[in-house]
Amino acid sequence: MPKPYSADLRERVLLAGEAGLPPAVIAQRFGVGLSTVYLWRRQARAEGRRCAKPHAGGRTPGIDAAGEAILRALVAERNDRTLDEYRELLAVRSGGPQVSRPTLCRALRRLGLWRKKDAARQRARSRRHPSGAGGLLRTDAAARRQEPGLPRRERHYHGDDPSLCPRAARGHTARPRAAGDG
Repeated sequence: MPKPYSADLRERVLLAGEAGLPPAVIAQRFGVGLSTVYLWRRQARAEGRRCAKPHAGGRTPGIDAAGEAILRALVAERNDRTLDEYRELLAVRSGGPQVSRPTLCRALRRLGLWRKKDAARQRARSRRHPSGAGGLLRTDAAARRQEPGLPRRERHYHGDDPSLCPRAARGHTARPRAAGDG
């Protein structure tokens, strides 16, 4: 939503209109739209209002202060629950309706509460990495580092063992093309 014009500008436009200037000239002089000039004149005449309406306050939050306190307690109890579990427990303990997942996620972020994923609760696991991604992320940075200073393509180069070298270095060549291949 655009920002309202200043009260000073509105007052100057209304004073210029009361001085007898046509609305098209007022709009051009003050850099506002012609419909804005007509709207402000009508509001001043009908409502007696020469300034913008106060802000209505916006939308009410989906989780009130009491709900935020309950949510804090739920995260303090066990912080590896899923958003759906938090939704159900929040609805049960507060006695209100279930809030949406995005509303719950925004409330957690606003309160500075972060959910921690428990490795035992992860469903999908790779066959290559049976410990899951959580184990990889928790390792020490020094343990993950491999030969600092070398580009990635040269880190795994084994000059002594041709079976570990890339295909071109092992003597494999591309298949010769026949005359009809395009």
